[in-house]
This record gives sequence, C-alpha cells and structure tokens, in this order.
Amino acid sequence: MDIRIGIINSPREIAFESSQTKEDVQKVVADALEGGKPFFTLNDQKGKLFIVPVANLGYLEVGTEERGRVGFVN
Repeated sequence: MDIRIGIINSPREIAFESSQTKEDVQKVVADALEGGKPFFTLNDQKGKLFIVPVANLGYLEVGTEERGRVGFVN
C-alpha cells in the first residue's frame, strides 16, 4: 500500500510503502482525529515507524494495494 502524508508548512511530503491495509490506515487516522490524540503512528514495510502530528496533518493519500504493470500490455 502506497502512503503519502502532507504536513502543513512543509514543502516535502512523507511517502512510503506499508503492509497495512487501507482500512487499517483509515482506522488509525480516524481514531486519532476523533479521539483528540496529538499524533498517530504508521509502519512501513521495512520496519520504520512514522509518528505524524495530528495538528500539522495536511492530507493523507492511501494508494492501491495492486502494483501497476511494467512493459507492454495488450
């Protein structure tokens, strides 16, 4: 799953691949926003931990789980 996170007042975004499902990511973020938590955490496929402050969250884009095809396709 490709994940891109935009942070307010930051020109760069955080981009990584995660083994979490779209539903898992949505639940983590929704729980943090609705529960008034100061941050939420996500893990990438390599074991890195990303701690994202809720107050500075600009956007969160969750990509597809299916990889695109490479090469010539009919």
